[in-house]
Amino acid sequence: MEFGLHLPDAGQLATREAMLAYARTAEETGYASLWSSDHIAWPDPANLASKYPYAEDNSGFPPPNSPWLDCIASLQFVAAVTEKVRLGTTVLIIGYRGALQQAKAWATLDHLSGGRAILGVGVGWMKEEFEAIGMPWDRRGERADETLEIFDALWTQESVTFDGPFTSFGPVGFSPKPAQGRIPVWVGGHTPAAFRRTAKYGTAFHSAFSSVERLREEWDGVRRACESIGRDPATVELTMLCTLLFDATTDKQGIICGSDQQVIDQLAAYAELGVGHTVVFVQARGGLEGRLEAIRRFASDVAPHIG
Repeated sequence: MEFGLHLPDAGQLATREAMLAYARTAEETGYASLWSSDHIAWPDPANLASKYPYAEDNSGFPPPNSPWLDCIASLQFVAAVTEKVRLGTTVLIIGYRGALQQAKAWATLDHLSGGRAILGVGVGWMKEEFEAIGMPWDRRGERADETLEIFDALWTQESVTFDGPFTSFGPVGFSPKPAQGRIPVWVGGHTPAAFRRTAKYGTAFHSAFSSVERLREEWDGVRRACESIGRDPATVELTMLCTLLFDATTDKQGIICGSDQQVIDQLAAYAELGVGHTVVFVQARGGLEGRLEAIRRFASDVAPHIG
């Protein structure tokens, strides 16, 4: 199993110093990837009608007036101080930005990083945020699928004309192309629609904060979706995002916690299920230094023991 590290892109540690420290530490200690999450403008969670799918009480968000860095800009920033780690979103809400604008930003990231981008995508859950930034909420799954098709066209064709139900343009030129040709697409979500999107467009399925039991159900859904369109499920990678909390216990779903051995045992269960890449969202006391200590501890005392 490979391991990625979620950047401190929100809250008190959303600073230049912390972002640089995370990126350099990840590169030095052997993490495979760095990740950023996507929010632009959101109301107080206590006033949301939309329900966060990974916490019944809509918990887990900083107050609406606290920092949250742009995910693509954050990856472009850390790309300049790293050479090896891959750079991904967990996940980019694909309906928050125009298709061509996003395609250009991702192609730029991949071009300048030497082919290290991973496009993690989801359709979003917060209607209030779509409304705040003036983007359509209706049929967002169909719109996301069209955007992925636009990305593929722009990244692989010299002159592009597109005529879809939501977007039409062209012919236009588009350069530079991503260094990889096609940037890997990791599809997030927990619904049958997300499973179908993975089967049709995904390099990987990217689960968030799931128990082993829930992830098994999600993965079965992805496999069935692949088989329904004649795709070999073995061509899709299984990946996940989880929270890491050393020397503590909790019954909350999606948190890997405890001693080194307890963390190893929990992650081994996901590895047995077939997870090939895990992104860890590290929590620790002691500010930036406490987080960096936990990041180094995971890299030296836990990661080498996961098959």
